[in-house]
Amino acid sequence: MHNEIPTSRPLTPLLDSIDNPTDLRTLDEKQLPQLADELRAFLLYSVGQTGGHFGAGLGVVELTIALHYVYETPDDRLVWDVGHQTYPHKILTSRRERMNSIRQGNGLSGFPKREESDYDTFGVGHSSTSISAAQGMAIGAKMAGIERKVAAIIGDGAMTAGMAFEALNHAAHTETDMLVVLNDNNMSISPNVGGFSTYLSKIWASKFYNSLREGSKQVLGKIPPAWEFARRTEEHFKGFMSPGTLFEEMGFNYVGPINGHDLGDLVLCLRNLREIKGPKLLHIITQKGKGFEPAELDPVGYHALNKIEPKKAAIGVVDAPKKLKYQEVFGQWLCDMAAQDTKLIGITPAMCEGSGMVEFARDFPERFYDVAIAEQHAVTLAAGMACEGQKPVVAIYSTFLQRAYDQLIHDVALQNLDVTFAIDRAGLVGEDGPTHAGSFDISFLRCIPNMVIAAPSDENECRQLLYTAYQYQGPAAVRYPRGTGTGIAIEKTLTALPIGKGVIKREGKQVAMLCFGTLLPAAQQVADQYGYSLCDMRFVKPLDTQLIEQMASSHELLVTLEENAIAGGAGSGVCEYLNSRALAVPVLQLGFGDEFVDHASQKQQLASQGLDAKSIAEHINQRLNTTITDTISIAN
Repeated sequence: MHNEIPTSRPLTPLLDSIDNPTDLRTLDEKQLPQLADELRAFLLYSVGQTGGHFGAGLGVVELTIALHYVYETPDDRLVWDVGHQTYPHKILTSRRERMNSIRQGNGLSGFPKREESDYDTFGVGHSSTSISAAQGMAIGAKMAGIERKVAAIIGDGAMTAGMAFEALNHAAHTETDMLVVLNDNNMSISPNVGGFSTYLSKIWASKFYNSLREGSKQVLGKIPPAWEFARRTEEHFKGFMSPGTLFEEMGFNYVGPINGHDLGDLVLCLRNLREIKGPKLLHIITQKGKGFEPAELDPVGYHALNKIEPKKAAIGVVDAPKKLKYQEVFGQWLCDMAAQDTKLIGITPAMCEGSGMVEFARDFPERFYDVAIAEQHAVTLAAGMACEGQKPVVAIYSTFLQRAYDQLIHDVALQNLDVTFAIDRAGLVGEDGPTHAGSFDISFLRCIPNMVIAAPSDENECRQLLYTAYQYQGPAAVRYPRGTGTGIAIEKTLTALPIGKGVIKREGKQVAMLCFGTLLPAAQQVADQYGYSLCDMRFVKPLDTQLIEQMASSHELLVTLEENAIAGGAGSGVCEYLNSRALAVPVLQLGFGDEFVDHASQKQQLASQGLDAKSIAEHINQRLNTTITDTISIAN
């Protein structure tokens, strides 16, 4: 058991001899527990050096080893769900020496990525996709005449999403030859783990039992009443001893639950299940953070880990005042608003901690709903509540709102229901990369009738615009980024701002910069240095058309800035309005290009998209056909 994260590389002689799963499969099975210990120690060390997702990987060390030991990867396909758990997989698949680059610019991705390795069979970041993808691979291989085994590894949290059950239902219907490994690390399905259930699981996965089962099916199948009686007897026996009745009813051959940290049992069951045709489900019980005591005791807190920095001498060091994260600003507003209005209801799709709702859940438990990983349900649930006069607030990441787009349009906006959306992680998110970036919400929200969309430029504006959106009688969204703001003072008083109205932050000449959101500080640097006008637009929809016309009539160039795709974004909205009024003023749209922005720090990502202060100035000067000289002194 580890209690501290090692700061120097541990000795891992067995692990160091393995460059890929082919090397792994040369080991004697008795050596696998030692390999697991070494792999866990190396994982602790490498994440301590770089930061990254942590607890989930520790929990699947034995499973990862067993899967690569039994399956002929990469020819056989392993499809991981979500991706937080794949660090051990990366270490075993020729990327051990590059783990010090994970989640850094030009380094390894923190998630499976097809371009990175043949062993990464499917790119993931959102949950609950593995079973669908694995089924597609199994069907595709069969149609191509390829003998290939496919396994999907999904957690009990991801299994709460409707998509997972849609895939299970279809895989059973098509009798797809595939394995689903249900990694149960929260005891949320069943605590039925022990010697007897493990013994039964070994029996149910054994060749003898399955040969007997199939033989009986062939014989008794000619006598339907007898076969039906035998099938139900087996089903009821399994249901009495295990939680697998649901999966058996769906058509899966269920085995489990077994101890997911017992390599002997894992290898035995996987070997047997690999040879059984049709849809199979292996239910394993693991412990998130296994082998690192702090993570075992606090699996939520150790879901991810920041890079461990060397301790500095405290002499003469004065810590800067702590800046609030935007999620904390939202959490404080939510509690303050709930204290004022008993109709407020908070809803989250399994992102209570990430969205800053822990205090609200504690103080207002009767008005807090965590619907698990079910974004579609979260939005329509809110719509139903709004129908009864309640005031639901849906706290959701921008990237996850994409999964509930139909519900947003059909169930909320079309009926003009009073639902407030607090959209976290809008814009670039840094090391988590494109799967978690909120690059498109302005584009996909702006085209929906009845929507109000606000883009605050700082923490205080975020608080006031949340209040403004909440007071609006209809669907309204406030988008805000990951991380901290500028450290501006936050007003305790809640003030509704005029909807669709921006503010002039600086009056200048020649160029008017129209900023939507938290790029305002960078824009302010450029405006101050070059004497440009600067407007904090505050709202993407409705636009402040009066302010746009004012700027268009008095400047040579309008520049729009947003942390969103240029295509269909706020700048597009400005251009659409100017065209509708036949106002012929040049517009420079700055935002994300037509690409997915790869993982790096948020600062590096913004620079790559030309959205740091220096790049903004260069873009404007190029458009104005001026010469860029060394007088540009704005820091990156």
